Amino acid sequence: MPVTIEDLERAIRAAFPVSHLDIEDQSSGCGSSYAILLVSEAFEGKTTLARHRLINQALKQEISQLHAFSQKSFTPAQYAAHQAKSG
Repeated sequence: MPVTIEDLERAIRAAFPVSHLDIEDQSSGCGSSYAILLVSEAFEGKTTLARHRLINQALKQEISQLHAFSQKSFTPAQYAAHQAKSG
């Protein structure tokens, strides 16, 4: 059974306090490739690698069923700066 956006969102919201979350199905709807952008206070003081490990651990079951998974993770302050640059 393919992984859905709802499956990913449920798992992410259960594991992290979410300030902002974007989930994009990059597989034209077949559920085999997703990209996420997650903004959470839980990432304060953590390196990018540590953040990715936390996300990978929280989504271990879902990721094991995917062909591709990419992620971006920000603290709320980093995301505000990122948005200001993207303008």
